[in-house]
Amino acid sequence: MANLEGSACAQAFPFLDLQAQYRTIKPEIDAAIGRVMESQHFILGTEVESLEREIANYCGSRFAVACASGSDALLLALMALEVGPGDEVVTTPFTFVATAGAVVRLGARPVFIDIDASTYNIDASKLQSAITSKTRAIIPVHLYGMAADMAAILEIASRNSVPVVEDAAQAIGATYAGRPVGGIGLCGCFSFFPSKNLGGAGDGGMLSTNDEKLADRLRVLHLHGGRTKYEYELIGMNSRLDALQATILRVKLRHLDSWAAGRKHKAERYAELLYDHRLTDIVRLPQVAAKCTHVYHQYVIRAPHRDELRAFLRDHGIPSEIYYPMPLHLQRAFHFLGYKLGDLPQSEAASREVLALPIFPEMTDDQQKLVADAIAAFYRDWDRHR
Repeated sequence: MANLEGSACAQAFPFLDLQAQYRTIKPEIDAAIGRVMESQHFILGTEVESLEREIANYCGSRFAVACASGSDALLLALMALEVGPGDEVVTTPFTFVATAGAVVRLGARPVFIDIDASTYNIDASKLQSAITSKTRAIIPVHLYGMAADMAAILEIASRNSVPVVEDAAQAIGATYAGRPVGGIGLCGCFSFFPSKNLGGAGDGGMLSTNDEKLADRLRVLHLHGGRTKYEYELIGMNSRLDALQATILRVKLRHLDSWAAGRKHKAERYAELLYDHRLTDIVRLPQVAAKCTHVYHQYVIRAPHRDELRAFLRDHGIPSEIYYPMPLHLQRAFHFLGYKLGDLPQSEAASREVLALPIFPEMTDDQQKLVADAIAAFYRDWDRHR
């Protein structure tokens, strides 16, 4: 246990304890891996096909197409929509770089609109004004594990005949108005990076859709652009999910709902602890928007003096992370777009204030209490820390 009277302590526990998760399912994982090793079939095949069916069913979609990463899922979705030079894609700057990176890689231009201050998701009220004759797609990001305002987004998208590609990399299992994310827009994009709620033993991704023609095009594109060996109809890419990843993910998918329930319980526990410390007037807790369920991929508070708080936590052995310390419109890689400081004030404010606290189903009550006690100690003695 960290000592709040000391400083520069060793980390008390991991930000995310994947070893604890593995211990709970080790026999299932080992048996699944053994099955693939016995088959010696590592690329595509029945494990990948089975995972595609299971993810499609889980997301309420007719089709799912596995790929090599969540970043590739975004890229493939835009390729399938024939996004290219001269086109625009409307999205949020408060997200991981892959969301806008996929747009730029195809020669198109990301058009950033600001976020809602309470949900961190794209502010749908600003969407219509960002759409032009060049707009070829809208990418809402279901950030931290909660869906964007899909009803408003879909209404505007429909009015303008623009497809919606859901970046659901952080939100598998979340719902909006009872519908799972990834099955609401034209296409959903998922990541199976190890730290995700459904994480593999390496990179992996998935696309979901109800559109049969789009699913067919995605299957062609992710296999070099061909249906038959050495015959190609499109310029595609090599983005396949390995059978080993698929078999691991199939095991984990069976536990995903119970893990989500565990994360929700930990989120409720944090709220109780922070309330007991009378911190809810100082830090802003995660908000769950109307019609949404939250799967708490991250538990993110907004904290005054965030950087000082994080340093204090680190010095007392408490891990934390910042998602994200600089919005994309201010990143050097996107300088050519011409955005400047002040253009998207809610995203900029969030980047200065958000702090992700550790949350995972196996986290103990003592560990959570340690986090809350440390936050309380920081704000109680803030004048002394300055």
